[in-house]
Amino acid sequence: MSQRQWNTTSRARWWSAALLGVGGLALAGCAVGPRYSRAPAPTPPEYKELPPNWKTAQPSDQISKGKWWELYQDAQLNALEERISVSNQTLKTAQAQFEQARALVRQTRSAYYPTVTGGVIATRNHASAHRPFGSSSPSNTYTDLILGLDASYEVDVWGRVRRTVEAARANAQASAADLESVSLSLHAELAYDYFQLHTLDTEAQLLDSTVVAYAKALELTQNRYTGGIASQVDVAQAQTQLETTRAQAIDVRVQRAQVEHAIAVLVGQPASTFSLPTAPPANTPPVIPVGLPSDLLERRPDIGSNERQMAQANALIGVAKAAYYPTITLTASGGFEGSTISNWFSGPSGFILGGASALVTAFDAGRRRAVNDQAESFYDQTVANYRQSVLAAFQDVEDNLAALRILEEEAQTQQAAVAAAERSLTLSNNRYKGGVATYLEVILAQSIALNDQRTEVEIAGRRMGASVLLIKAIGGGWTTAKLPMVENQSPRQPAGQ
Repeated sequence: MSQRQWNTTSRARWWSAALLGVGGLALAGCAVGPRYSRAPAPTPPEYKELPPNWKTAQPSDQISKGKWWELYQDAQLNALEERISVSNQTLKTAQAQFEQARALVRQTRSAYYPTVTGGVIATRNHASAHRPFGSSSPSNTYTDLILGLDASYEVDVWGRVRRTVEAARANAQASAADLESVSLSLHAELAYDYFQLHTLDTEAQLLDSTVVAYAKALELTQNRYTGGIASQVDVAQAQTQLETTRAQAIDVRVQRAQVEHAIAVLVGQPASTFSLPTAPPANTPPVIPVGLPSDLLERRPDIGSNERQMAQANALIGVAKAAYYPTITLTASGGFEGSTISNWFSGPSGFILGGASALVTAFDAGRRRAVNDQAESFYDQTVANYRQSVLAAFQDVEDNLAALRILEEEAQTQQAAVAAAERSLTLSNNRYKGGVATYLEVILAQSIALNDQRTEVEIAGRRMGASVLLIKAIGGGWTTAKLPMVENQSPRQPAGQ
């Protein structure tokens, strides 16, 4: 073995030993920064507004598998909800944001491994003849060809890379929870609009039937006027009542058209090519298993997102603290150098270099302290956001439990009011036909009866809407167990067009 070859082999062995030694130091090193634990949040033992007769044991297969809308047993609603996952553009935006966050995890994880670059360098040099020792050179012009590889590796002794990956992973999981939150909101908005649409259908049918009844009343009044029994004032009042109700029926159709257009956008279809047939809504909302208040922390995707953001902020504190410690870097270069390509691969043409550096910032005018303070303040902000989201979640559940409970009582009372108004209208009509009452009494009874009937329809629609909002408030069928292990997943295919 030549002296040059022996030196090259010795350097390679030295470099390998140094790499193993520092790598072992990295494995034995600890990640600086606080260890993460979820901040406590106020959790009540039970829901205050939960009705005493609520069937908590109601089967919840549809909710547990995520398709909570199947609780309503409406085939048309089910078909519309399925289209959101395929065609809704807002959901596609959230999916793309999640893919970006997941790609960032892969980007940060690449710092666990060395960075290796390679290339060819060709130079033609003409040196000065008057340079030092220039006279001993046989030629002032020469060619230098280098085929080499360079490698550099930051030894993660203080855990800066590990904390960076931890922060990126938590950010990606927060993005996944945001995606689920968007999906839940879109599905809930569709169901809410769907029930509102059919509530307007029922209201339009009520107004149409009322217009028919008022038209007959106008005809009767006109006949009575022709016979000299009624006055022209009675005819004018009947005409006014009829036209006013017709205008109300037209206004309801305007509202229905706008809600239908909103549903078209949700399912990813132009409003001009979308329509839904009229249909009566369900009269009674299904019983929804709300679970325990403590379950809510695991079932709301917005709470899950805020909790993961809290974990990300905690990891960023470790990244900031690692800046106080030296940055240890290993470097190596190797390859072949010669004056021609033909002598590249001969033994004497090979070269190898290795080195290590440990650099620490000696003075930065307080920059690292400021970055560390910023990271800690950001963590405090995420803790407050997390606790606020928990409080808001319990408010949402209590609001809609109260709405369902009170609206059920209101519906029963309103049914009695409708029955009483219809009896009053019958009596007023009989009194008018008998000449005992004026037509003004009939108009007043008609107005009260119609308003009570419309209120009854609106209460039924509000009950269905409150049930949808309650499902949204408890997180649908989502749980934090569905948060992805983002670094182990392959890129997800985009949703269908």
